[in-house]
Amino acid sequence: MDFRQKYCIATKVLILSGSIRRTEKSGFRVNQAGVKKNHITNEPSMLSKKTQYAFKALTFMAERKKEGPVLIAEIAQKKKIPLKFLENILLELKKAGLLDSKKGKGGGYFFSIEPNKIPLAKVMRLIEGPIALLPCVSLNFYEKCHDCNEKKCGLNKVMIEVRDNTLKVLENKTVADLAI
Repeated sequence: MDFRQKYCIATKVLILSGSIRRTEKSGFRVNQAGVKKNHITNEPSMLSKKTQYAFKALTFMAERKKEGPVLIAEIAQKKKIPLKFLENILLELKKAGLLDSKKGKGGGYFFSIEPNKIPLAKVMRLIEGPIALLPCVSLNFYEKCHDCNEKKCGLNKVMIEVRDNTLKVLENKTVADLAI
């Protein structure tokens, strides 16, 4: 069984296990084949638009870090992100302590933590929720599967490996690594 077949099975299990909440929260719909699609573009996607926008905004800010606070309107215009959507994302990142803001002349958003100290995994968990594809393998959002024995589940074992390899990358790469 190749990775694509395992992924399709994992996606179907995700749907059947009741973890569809994550897909709905992220703005995705699942078609009959079990493929997550963005509800706006109807294209297959793994990261929600919200997470993609968060990474785009953080990348823009990291590239301009030396210039001081960045206006939301400037980020929205340059990165083609809906302004209201961006406001909510940046507010979420501010509440989590990654960003801060300054009002008035010369104001805007800026990093409260150095970009090279912010792992991509942290941003993904804040915006997207669990990184793991199944709730029974999630480190921070664990939920026991209702219809399987984890000790005897081959899918569980494979998804733990997928999670570990994904985390290896996301925990070792930072927002600063996104800046070109």
